[in-house]
Amino acid sequence: MIINSGVGLAYGAMPALIMGSVPMSETAAANGFNTLMRSLGTSIGSAVIGVVLSQMTVTMGGYTLISENGFRAGLIIGCGIALVSAVIAAAIPATRRSAISGRSSEPVAAAPHA
Repeated sequence: MIINSGVGLAYGAMPALIMGSVPMSETAAANGFNTLMRSLGTSIGSAVIGVVLSQMTVTMGGYTLISENGFRAGLIIGCGIALVSAVIAAAIPATRRSAISGRSSEPVAAAPHA
């Protein structure tokens, strides 16, 4: 419940962060790409963890159950991916758009005069 609360807050904040970091003309494409990557991530992630958990089982009383080591492996995979994601996120350069003008705060080269 705690983890999913954090995921819900992150999903809600992500479009605002994206729109504040890309040029106004690219907000739709950036938010669409975010949605695509989020869908791919959840689909691939659940498939990988499902395979790991299904391969690490024990039989008790005639029932097949997921082993404790299966849960540990799933958590270790999740922690590893979270660390890689944090490193990637820290390496993304920040560009801010002015709230009034809607333009990027990065300097733009002047157009050549003819």
